[in-house]
Amino acid sequence: MSIESPKAWVVAAVVVIALIVLAWLLVREARRRQSARLQQRFGPEYSRLLAERGDRTKAEAELVAREKRVERFKIVPLTPEDKDKFGEAWSALQARFVDSPRDVVVEADHLVRDLMVKRGYPMADFERRSADISVDYPAVVDAYRSGRAIAVRGQRGEASTEELRKAVVYYRTLFAELLEVPQTSRAEAENTEVVHP
Repeated sequence: MSIESPKAWVVAAVVVIALIVLAWLLVREARRRQSARLQQRFGPEYSRLLAERGDRTKAEAELVAREKRVERFKIVPLTPEDKDKFGEAWSALQARFVDSPRDVVVEADHLVRDLMVKRGYPMADFERRSADISVDYPAVVDAYRSGRAIAVRGQRGEASTEELRKAVVYYRTLFAELLEVPQTSRAEAENTEVVHP
């Protein structure tokens, strides 16, 4: 059979088409696996970003870029002394809530930022900080955003004392994660309410 025969051309075309289909299926499966991995890793942050971007490819590209950026950071555990220092600072902060809720929320924001820096996250604008945090703490990044939104409204005098209390609770959620509080202590911390008048 000569390569110039019609049968040879048909067989060659079928093989080429089969290879193209196989390549397409492999790429599709790789994308499906990547989507599943990103959904698993980022949880609610994946859904939030997908809704915000309106395009799966763009949202997933941003999440992968976040992962790569955070991989370059030198995230370090806290020393026992640093854990104690930050824990004491948080306790003192909460104790002042009744007297000065707005100031405490601002302090909570600063304390969380200081803790992030101590752990090795770079200081950037809030959106970059929350994006970076979402890589390692996707379950609590929404609480961080909520706390920050209330803090901004509080600085303008537009947040009630109850909203400011919620902001402190939101900040505490991320703070406990960054502080690496053991599960049982974290559950106790989350059940401890901020006192207000």
